[in-house]
Amino acid sequence: MRPAVLFILVTVMIDAMGIGLIIPVMPDLIQEVEGSGLARAALWGGVLSTVFAVMQFLFGPVIGGLSDRFGRRPVLLLSLVVMALDYLVMAVAGSIWLLLAGRIVGGITAATNSTANAYMADISKPEDRSANFGLIGAAFGLGFVLGPLIGGVLGEYGTRAPFYAAACLAALNAVFGYFVLKETVTDSIRRPFRWARANPLGSFRQLGNLPGVGPLLVVFFIYQVAFMVYPAIWSYFGKARFGWDPSTIGLSLALFGIMMAVVQGGLIRVVLRLLGERGTVIYGHLFDIAAFLALAFVTNGTLALILTPLAALAAVITPALQGIMSRAVGADAQGELQGALTSVAALAMILSPMVMTGTFAAFTAADAPVYLPGAPFILSAALIACGLAVFILRGPEPATPGQETTR
Repeated sequence: MRPAVLFILVTVMIDAMGIGLIIPVMPDLIQEVEGSGLARAALWGGVLSTVFAVMQFLFGPVIGGLSDRFGRRPVLLLSLVVMALDYLVMAVAGSIWLLLAGRIVGGITAATNSTANAYMADISKPEDRSANFGLIGAAFGLGFVLGPLIGGVLGEYGTRAPFYAAACLAALNAVFGYFVLKETVTDSIRRPFRWARANPLGSFRQLGNLPGVGPLLVVFFIYQVAFMVYPAIWSYFGKARFGWDPSTIGLSLALFGIMMAVVQGGLIRVVLRLLGERGTVIYGHLFDIAAFLALAFVTNGTLALILTPLAALAAVITPALQGIMSRAVGADAQGELQGALTSVAALAMILSPMVMTGTFAAFTAADAPVYLPGAPFILSAALIACGLAVFILRGPEPATPGQETTR
């Protein structure tokens, strides 16, 4: 593996780890700086998570557009340096407002996922992009698993320890990238930065004008909303349905993350070779519908633990969709596309938890018409079915641009 590709994968993994590292200590840290109880800490925790997602939504296209104009290298390296400083500030924060400012900056720097994906698109042949986007998904999955595990261990040394660790990881990776990352944006594909396109609405409008891309953005959004059922309600679902304790819930999430990394890092190449990108997206949707419905009605905890990693076999959808859309835009707009996808995912991250937790509450309350903790999974299955219908009915495959650009 080339050092530059390794840097990109480590960057994405650190983004995922940086979030997971601090999750185990956030309740205690917020209580520490607020001097309040757990209930108020939970409310502030929700605010911090929402602010983080809102920043990703707003700044995904900005970061992507800047990387199309100034290059991937400066944007990635500067973001890592700012991320490291941000974690240091949060490590010494003595007020909730400083933590809030830290999450605002953190949400902006985490939007560099769009630049990492754009870099991968730059160095990949069009036919290889879906598989290589899968490597990025695998790196994120690995970070998703390692972050909470390491954060829980470091939390034993104090509420600030995970922040210092995250800062060190970001700083070391910036140094590594300084020596190995070569620029991929040349003058032939460099695109002027325009604020009219460097915002979510402008970016969506621009990309939606490309034949076939608009419906794919809709499919991507629907999938992200449905997929967010896992982080939104899994811990509540496991406790309500199976009486799981936190360690079992953590184990189940780790199993899912590991299988997701295996699928996106390796198995997707086999699926793409057998089914092609279009067939892979259809297979993933059908598998997800079956997995969600199975989880909705399963009543045996052991069987649920078996189903959890199997459900990750549908994780081929995102890389395949990214590959199709990446081939449909010019070389000068790869950053813009990935920035728009970052915003779409962030918007789903904002909306989905409210919908999924509200559905869970409605079907587990004392006065619920039917006691069904798995109701959110039924909703996700219905959403996936809608996304599949849009994908199948959307019309012809987007054309791959030649030498023309999207200026």
